Amino acid sequence: MSELKEFCLKSETVFQGKILEVKLDQVKLKNGRTSSREVVLHPGAVGIIPFVNEAEIVLVRQYRYPVREELLEIPAGKLDPGESAESCAIRELEEETGYKAEKLNYLGSIYTSPGFSSEVIHIYWAEQLDFTRANPDPDEILETVTIDFEKAVKMCLDNKIKDAKTVVALIKMWLERGR
Repeated sequence: MSELKEFCLKSETVFQGKILEVKLDQVKLKNGRTSSREVVLHPGAVGIIPFVNEAEIVLVRQYRYPVREELLEIPAGKLDPGESAESCAIRELEEETGYKAEKLNYLGSIYTSPGFSSEVIHIYWAEQLDFTRANPDPDEILETVTIDFEKAVKMCLDNKIKDAKTVVALIKMWLERGR
């Protein structure tokens, strides 16, 4: 396998927000040429498939302003500084759905858009849930939806669920279950 690594020659922060940082980098390519890369730095996130029983999962419906649509998604959230992915998954699951998981299982990690973003989402599935109470962030307006797992998978295949992390997580879980 050939070495395709690009080397950073210069990096400039062009935007610093509360969550994201955008950099404009000049890189040296394997062929000796230089090119620019616009890079969105993201702290990382988690997504959780919560099974309330063998057949049903909990999803969240929320309005996503950038795409101007209500989307059905797995509960998810970004990592806080120094927080492990597992701790974040436990926290986000309870905040968004009110459920605490007795058992959390790692399903894998995905890059959401590696052509311009460093965001990685760690995906878990949760079981043996106990309901406490939901406590979403003040600027997070969402509703929980309990749905049959197989129906949710079909919704992914029929393009009724369009959130990428949710589609990947549910299809991967479906394959893991040997369906």
